[in-house]
Amino acid sequence: MKTTHKKTFSKFLEYIPIWIGLSLGRVMPFKMRGAFFAWLGGFLLPRIPGSRKRIMSGLDRVYPDMPSNEKASLCKAIAASAGRTISEILFNDSYKNRLDLFDAKGPGLEVLREAKAAGKGAIIVSAHFGQWEAIRHYLKSQGLETGAVYRENNNPWYELRFLAGIRHGGDPIVAKSAGGNLAMVKHLRKGGFFALLVDQKFQQGRLIPFLGADALTTTSAAELALRYDLPLVPAFGTRDENNLNIHVEFEKPIEPSNALAMTREVNDRISARIMGNPEQWYWLHRRWEDTYLYDGYHGDKY
Repeated sequence: MKTTHKKTFSKFLEYIPIWIGLSLGRVMPFKMRGAFFAWLGGFLLPRIPGSRKRIMSGLDRVYPDMPSNEKASLCKAIAASAGRTISEILFNDSYKNRLDLFDAKGPGLEVLREAKAAGKGAIIVSAHFGQWEAIRHYLKSQGLETGAVYRENNNPWYELRFLAGIRHGGDPIVAKSAGGNLAMVKHLRKGGFFALLVDQKFQQGRLIPFLGADALTTTSAAELALRYDLPLVPAFGTRDENNLNIHVEFEKPIEPSNALAMTREVNDRISARIMGNPEQWYWLHRRWEDTYLYDGYHGDKY
């Protein structure tokens, strides 16, 4: 019991600087808040050894010939983008009212509208790129409310704040778990929409190229689309050069074939977006780690 109390207290101490930052952000005007957290992210993350190592490791893999000074500059831009994006999510109660910042286009949007009219569910796939929550905000504004799957945080205080933030983008919100998967399937079969961010390592996944290198990748989105005959629509919220406006694009749906081929195309679409704006992807994920685990699960690759 004492150990539990110590762990709980340590998590509370970890949350204090976050709480201070959020308290400061709460009293700032919208534009100032975004600029502040972008500066904070750009200043802090490259100076934290673990964070810097994660970002630079990914950049070294994808851009082996990039000069070191350019990588350092890109690392700072990535950190600033992460700070701005996470702050917008944590202040989603404010961000949801800034629909004037969003524009949307693409053939996938009409596909989603047709699915809604037919009472059919749909799966939107995206990545931790640009402002991914803008996708759900826009869909909700169009009467196409979309749920999401999220990874629970191990800090209970931050978890409450983060979960409250993403709920403003649309319901239902389910955690990555067996129960969450069942809730998602139930919602899809009833004609609901779900957005899945599929750019993180999945240890039981397949080795599928991502940004030119094999990475453990979940095929669940494609499997669900095939099993329940649902459209699988890639969508991306790319941040404008002014750092405020978000251009949401709903791409052509992935053609049904088999889960591996469909997932490879999803990875290719995500990779193309990242290569176009590398500073907008969340490079802090350990995307290419643990590929050695693959043989233990499958013994082959795509």
